[in-house]
Amino acid sequence: MFTGLLAYIDMRGFFCASNRITAGKERVSAQEVTMREFFEKSVLMDEAAVQRALMRISHEIVEKNKGLENLVLIGIQRRGVPMAARIADNLEKIEGMRPPVGVLDITFYRDDLSKLSSHPVVNGTDIPFNINDMTVVLIDDVLFTGRTVRAGIEAIFDMGRPAAIELAIMIDRGHRQLPFRPDFVGKNIPTSNTESIHVELTEIDGQDRVVLCDEVKA
Repeated sequence: MFTGLLAYIDMRGFFCASNRITAGKERVSAQEVTMREFFEKSVLMDEAAVQRALMRISHEIVEKNKGLENLVLIGIQRRGVPMAARIADNLEKIEGMRPPVGVLDITFYRDDLSKLSSHPVVNGTDIPFNINDMTVVLIDDVLFTGRTVRAGIEAIFDMGRPAAIELAIMIDRGHRQLPFRPDFVGKNIPTSNTESIHVELTEIDGQDRVVLCDEVKA
């Protein structure tokens, strides 16, 4: 399968090789994933656009919260994690202080956990600070059905009782199944049911860009 091409499996079960992307169940092995094959349709955001979106989100966080007092950032594994770190860097440049940054793995809070592999990939949670009475900015790359956000919120409330939870997203692609709306969004991109959005970040993918993919017709 895709012989001779550099390929990888990401947290959402995308199999990526050159300009072909295959997606299936989240967080399972390459052997176990039920695959749907996609091709790159267009590049929606290049490196500069991704950086501008993250900086704009950072300014909006400061404006909405009137500063950074009692504010923490939590990135959802995987691409929410480098996003959170970059937003923290931006906030330090803007306000002269860096908010605490945590890492959240929502694997065991997923509502489809029973459908996944008997050994799901767990990337780890690291939140080394108290979230009680804090404003938590939950950060992820793509907002789709809302089920990942639901799992993230449930995980956060198992750790404490924040004063508020705000949601920062790079791409909102629509098709919500649960009533969530982001407080901060890099870009709204309406998609069809056959399309997919893939956010690439240097820390994981070696480059910054956002790609629109479409399903290969049988």
